Amino acid sequence: MAESNLAARGDALEGQASGARVIAQALKAQDVNYMFGVVGIPVTEIALAAQEAGIRYVGMRNEQAACYAASAVGYLTGRPLIVIGGSSERSQETMGAFQEFPQVEACRLYSKFSARPSSIEAIPSIIEKAVRSSIYGRPGACYVDIPADFVNLQVNGNSIKYVECCMPPPVSMAETSAVCRAASVIRNAKQPLVIIGKGAAYAQAEESIRKLVERCQLPFLPTPMGKGVIRDNHPNCVAAARSRALQFADVIVLLGARLNWILHFGLPPRYQPDVKFIQVDICAEELGNNVRPAVTLLGDINAVTKQLLEQFDKTPWQYPPESEWWKVLREKMKSNDALSKELASKKSLPMNYYTVFYHVQEQLPRDCIVVSEGANTMDIGRTVLQNYLPRHRLDAGTFGTMGVGLGFAIAAAIVAKDRNPGQRVICVEGDSAFGFSGMEVETICRYTLPIVLLVVNNNGIYQGFDTDSWKEMLKFGDATTVAPPMCLLPHSHYEHVMTAFGGKGYFVQTPEELQKSLRQSLADTTNPSLINIMIEPQATRKAQDFHWLTRSSL
Repeated sequence: MAESNLAARGDALEGQASGARVIAQALKAQDVNYMFGVVGIPVTEIALAAQEAGIRYVGMRNEQAACYAASAVGYLTGRPLIVIGGSSERSQETMGAFQEFPQVEACRLYSKFSARPSSIEAIPSIIEKAVRSSIYGRPGACYVDIPADFVNLQVNGNSIKYVECCMPPPVSMAETSAVCRAASVIRNAKQPLVIIGKGAAYAQAEESIRKLVERCQLPFLPTPMGKGVIRDNHPNCVAAARSRALQFADVIVLLGARLNWILHFGLPPRYQPDVKFIQVDICAEELGNNVRPAVTLLGDINAVTKQLLEQFDKTPWQYPPESEWWKVLREKMKSNDALSKELASKKSLPMNYYTVFYHVQEQLPRDCIVVSEGANTMDIGRTVLQNYLPRHRLDAGTFGTMGVGLGFAIAAAIVAKDRNPGQRVICVEGDSAFGFSGMEVETICRYTLPIVLLVVNNNGIYQGFDTDSWKEMLKFGDATTVAPPMCLLPHSHYEHVMTAFGGKGYFVQTPEELQKSLRQSLADTTNPSLINIMIEPQATRKAQDFHWLTRSSL
């Protein structure tokens, strides 16, 4: 799995060259600097050739984690995911070859581009198109299939024509008339709201969006991975009144945020029936999904935001900071903050989620990258752990995929080592989520990545049982018949996974132990650590105004 990044060029090879070497040089010619994977027949030689070409290769323990890592580097650097897969030899097609499968056809369903080069000479152009397709328009993964017999096949190096690195994505702008209409709708709003999505972070639109929010004094709400585009502690951030803001806004500006499940599809009762959406997106197919927008602005988020700014430069306008809408939002933020602080201040043991996250927040470096996955762990952590910089939060995202955490953390640590030495990566995991990719702890230790892993352990999926209750339950029968499906083994010592590979492990049960272990972990800038944090097995979120999307009777 290769992720493309900035900074190199491939030259024509002299003499004989293997297919593996051609692949590596073609990737390097497209400024690919990082590769994540699990080697085996027939791709081992590709990884070796990539290292020889100057590409950083990170060997993972699971192919899913390798893809997660590559996709995270793509998000952090602006060069999305390219998957390179080995397939059966051409001469054995339809014969039942080892792991024979229609990979190109299958990947077309899930990628922007999927192809198998017809010859080794065709590899550079196929790889250039894959990289270009991945970053142009709506970014996305691309797949390149390599027949096993290509890998070691030798060709004349002079016959290989390497393609110059593709140009940066073209920047598109919205129609001027649509921009004027959008500015007019904003000016006439009684209860406006800006929603900042992951697309805004990817577009690196933070400066223009901050100027728009501050110039017009608009309240804003970030989506999970939109956090940090404008700092979470900005006075215009109304994240602490999220439900109230969504439910009663009359004009909503969507900046790289889509009306999917994360934003409740833009439908009542979470929104007003007559709310006016101004939708800014790079993908035309997304415009009008679920709700008909009042205005659509098709284009690059940064460029379109600058167009809106120009309108407010020509005719300055500011939403009244003492309006009734601001008063409602501030009162709700104040009451929600008070409730969270009350939960965090509880002295009872085991700790609850809020106690844990408030103590963690006190020590986190301002510029750290926070990776998070889990159910309550991710949802509650998002409301407490602050982001002050763009692209400094990685979580399960639109698909809510569990297992992304350690791959994301490894990618972030690799990029940080190259671009910002000393920057810390904090990976916050639920105990169930940690189980999806826990063996990547060995990868972390092998590459000496000083990641701080926090496993928030409630002995289960959503909720679990304490040790005494577990033992009592087993008196009534075998665990397969009496243990609820969401239970995990109580009091599990996940920190031993880290110490088994040479990292630091901590088992904590009190706020004092948590503070001390986190302080020691952050002070150690060379070794990874895992803090296993025991919390109340029945701990949950504070009461919510609305139910979860998929209702459960449990």
